Amino acid sequence: MADEANRAAFMEIQGRMIETTGKLKQVQNQMRNKEGEKKRAFLTLEELRQFSNDTNTYKSIGRTFVLEPKSVLMNEQEQKLKDSETAIASLQASKEYLENQMAEVENNLRELLQQDPGLARQIMSMTVM
Repeated sequence: MADEANRAAFMEIQGRMIETTGKLKQVQNQMRNKEGEKKRAFLTLEELRQFSNDTNTYKSIGRTFVLEPKSVLMNEQEQKLKDSETAIASLQASKEYLENQMAEVENNLRELLQQDPGLARQIMSMTVM
């Protein structure tokens, strides 16, 4: 009976570990994307700053380019930069939370395997096949 309970607990912990790992990878990918957006906005801002204020600047809208004042483009890029930084900070907090959850799940698994060495042997025999 205890063996079945331990096996069920192992299956639950394994499911939580898989779920947490997936979420962590998703957050890391989102962070990478936001870092790219932030870098693009920063580089675009740097290029725009080099132009004089009377230079014609154009905004790409699909396949079309629309004449926009430099100040409008600068404001848009600054906003993108701020939004990316905010999103990165939020994602960093999520990442830390998920890493803590992962550590907790790993500790639960370790405790379970230490309580029931027979379960550890069963798991090892299943992975060898």
